[in-house]
Amino acid sequence: MGKVLGDVLGFAAAVAVSPLPIIAVILILATPRGRLNGVLFTVGWILGLSALGAVMLAIASPAGATAHGRSATWVGVLKLALGVLLMLFGARQWHRRPKDPSQAQLPKWMGAIDRLAPVKVFALGLALAALNAKNAPLTIAAGAAIGSAGLPAGQQIASLAVFVLIATLGVLAPLGVFLLGGERARTTLGNWKEWAAQHNVAVMAVLFFVLGLKLLGDGISVLTS
Repeated sequence: MGKVLGDVLGFAAAVAVSPLPIIAVILILATPRGRLNGVLFTVGWILGLSALGAVMLAIASPAGATAHGRSATWVGVLKLALGVLLMLFGARQWHRRPKDPSQAQLPKWMGAIDRLAPVKVFALGLALAALNAKNAPLTIAAGAAIGSAGLPAGQQIASLAVFVLIATLGVLAPLGVFLLGGERARTTLGNWKEWAAQHNVAVMAVLFFVLGLKLLGDGISVLTS
């Protein structure tokens, strides 16, 4: 189990520092129902990660993620494909990064966050975790790493829980500052939002490229062993 946790911590950290969900929760906390909406977004985020990870585990176990004590061939192919996908994402992000970080623009949908009903805020957290093209491959890769380790069901669930917890820290940090930070919370969160908005593309480009290389290496290792 320790080896599996070592494999998935990198993916969890990459999800945790993904700037867009952090910006989204900061904007949500600034709405009139910020406390309620912030909690709902976080719950949706946790459920989204958990559901996607659980689906991957459910697929991996009966499909034979391990064979003769080693990862099955399809796991190697999946890791190889995810590695290539992440590297392509990283290259695309780097190419699209603004030359002047201060000119970075947020997605248009973020302008409507202050008008979202609580149910839609919950759905937004769910979607950003499970359906986002940037985070979903990382969660799928983590699920594949857990499912291919041949662990008992209890340890698989525990490993997935650790992944979800680490991956949620980026969203929990603004929520914690908002709930506990007092008068300085808005200033602190505003500074975080500005930094994340300016460096969103570059941060994700580097993360995708590095993790893509790791998955590519893992996939090649499985296929050639």
